[in-house]
Parts: sequence; C-alpha cells; structure tokens
Amino acid sequence: MTSPITHTDVAIIGGGLMGCSAAFFLAQRGLSVALLETDKVGRQASGTNFGNVRRQGRPIFQLPLANRAIRIWRNAREMLGSDVEYLQSGHIRVCFRERPDNIGKMEEYAQQAREEGLELELLSANALRERFPWLGPDVLAGSYSATDGHANPRLAAPAFARAAARLGAQIIEDTQIVHAEKLVEDFHLTAADGRQFRAPILLVTAGAWAGKVAGWFDEGIPLTPRAPTMSVTEPVPYAIAPAVGVMTPDEVETVYFRQVARGNIVLGGSTRAASYPDDYRSYVLPENTMTQFQHLSRLAPALARLNVIRVWSGIEGYTQDALPIMGPSARVPGLFHAFGFSGSGFQIGPGVGETMAELIATGATDIPIAPYAVNRFGG
Repeated sequence: MTSPITHTDVAIIGGGLMGCSAAFFLAQRGLSVALLETDKVGRQASGTNFGNVRRQGRPIFQLPLANRAIRIWRNAREMLGSDVEYLQSGHIRVCFRERPDNIGKMEEYAQQAREEGLELELLSANALRERFPWLGPDVLAGSYSATDGHANPRLAAPAFARAAARLGAQIIEDTQIVHAEKLVEDFHLTAADGRQFRAPILLVTAGAWAGKVAGWFDEGIPLTPRAPTMSVTEPVPYAIAPAVGVMTPDEVETVYFRQVARGNIVLGGSTRAASYPDDYRSYVLPENTMTQFQHLSRLAPALARLNVIRVWSGIEGYTQDALPIMGPSARVPGLFHAFGFSGSGFQIGPGVGETMAELIATGATDIPIAPYAVNRFGG
C-alpha cells in the first residue's frame, strides 16, 4: 500500500525552539507548514539548556537579532497562550580578579552595545557586592543588564508548537526523516516508516543532526556534537534574582547560574563532554560537575555548599567559529538553514524563527544574517 503524501508550503526538519517558532511565525503569515520531529518537540538542546535569556556577551552584530527575540520573550505569554516562565530579572556578567584586562573589554562592549539598544551598567567590586552581597571576593567587576532574564527551556519549544498548531501548522512528532531531495519544484522527504512529505520550501533546524541533512544536498557543514553539563541544587530561600555568568576566555571558568522561584540553583557552563547524535545519547561526567562547583565557589561561595539533587545533559551542535548557520542554502534554491547555535541559541531562538519566517515569506529581512552564511566555511 502506498503511503499518503503530505503537501505543504514549507516543510521543517527539526522540532526544537528554532523550528517550532519558525512554524508559528510562518503559520501567522498564512503559509501551510509541516514540522517534522524525530522525537518530541523541544526534547534535545532546546529543552536541556540553562534557559538564559541574555543579550549581553553576544557578538555586537548579533544584537539586532537578540533585540527582536527579547521583544518576543516579553510578549510570549499573550502571544502563545502559555506561560514559558520568562522573567526579566536581570543578568550579571562578571570577571575574576586575576583578569583585570577584562574591565576595559567590558567598557568597550558596553559602549558598542548601547548603540544597538542594549543598556549595560558597569559596576566595580565594591558597588557590585553592595548590590549583590552574595558575590565572592574573587569577583573584580561586573556588567549588569536589567532587561535580560531567563525562561524555562522545557516549556518554550512545546509552547510555540502548540500555538503553531492552533494556527493550522502540522506538528508531526516521532517522525524521523531518513532522506530528502529536490525534484523539479518540490523537496521530497521520506520518513523511516515510509511516509512522504512534499514542499517547495525546506527549512533545516535539526540541531546536531542538521549537518547530515545538509549533506543530502552536497552542502558539507562541519558540526561537532557536544554535551553541556547541567545540575540543580536543593532549594534555599530565594535571594538571587539575576542570572550570573563569567566573562573569560577560559572555558573551564565559564560557569553560570540562576535561582528559580522555588529556591533551587540551576547551574551550567564550564567544561562540556562529547555527545553521540547517532545514538541519541549524551552523558554527564562527574568531573565536569565538580569543575562547575569549583568556580561557583569563587562566584558565590555560599552556593558551593549546597547539595545537587539532579544532573542532566543534552546534544548540542557546534560550528568551528561558534556562530550559527542561518539563511538560504548556497547550493539549492528553496533550501534554508538555521542550526549550529553552539550552546548559545536559546535567547535568540524566537528571533531566529521570526527572521527565518520573514526571509522565507518575503525573500528579505532587515536582521543582519551575512555573518551566518553557510558558505563561510568554503563548502
């Protein structure tokens, strides 16, 4: 028996935050959409990350995209009809005492960010600890953004998927696409169970698996799969509103944390492990968790004495330059990419979805996407 063929204006491979938000904004524009997810929407990197909704620390050229995203986050509850637990509670980016040269870099970044609409307040050690007394003596200075915050990554992508479905998008889970090709005007997609999908536009938002999909179109894109180290502690009285991160060139020091309303401390960053997309496996290495707590004790000494009650990880795709692939294919008309967000995609995710929908529907966008061109790797 021949499998039925599903025809839509746009097919999307990958049901993370980028794919689900793109489906929502495409459906808002009146396009028919089939979003195809191997597992459940938001199950991988989009649902296992830290939940940082931070603009500061991003490349200056990425701030227009981040600004678009922050407007969506602020209106998410009304827009989606769901609470994604977005809190505009602030974000602090600090530097440690042995890196005083970072103060000058913070000042330069703040000046450039202001031109892009992001106001940052620079605080010396004494002023920083007066406002945030839980910070440790190793913290030398900080950059505070009052308009950044955090959200719940487990809720975000599913909320966009449900909202897209209400607008008519087809959200098709448990559907692994095993091959895609373009024949004449349409992309022909085949699922593992034989189902067929057709669309003149294909958007690839498949995260760490996207390089394989791009390879079906002879667009070789190097991606390295990695696994973040995440943990959550026992609850303590709520006292820390902003998310906190470290400005440093040393990966082992890049710890970040936030406190949720229930009192638990959510901790991420520092060293990452390998992950295995083909097996849908990632692992938390105990030594990585210990490294996190080593540097957490420098950031906020009292927190390092808390008990960890859960650890987890996910599968993320990293590009060579830690910048995403975003925009049209360099080889195949009608093919678009949005992946390779290298552990920094959660905040910009809804902005990526809206930008890709705009690009697909109108052929243009005012958001600068040239730095994310697929052909920058020479493929």
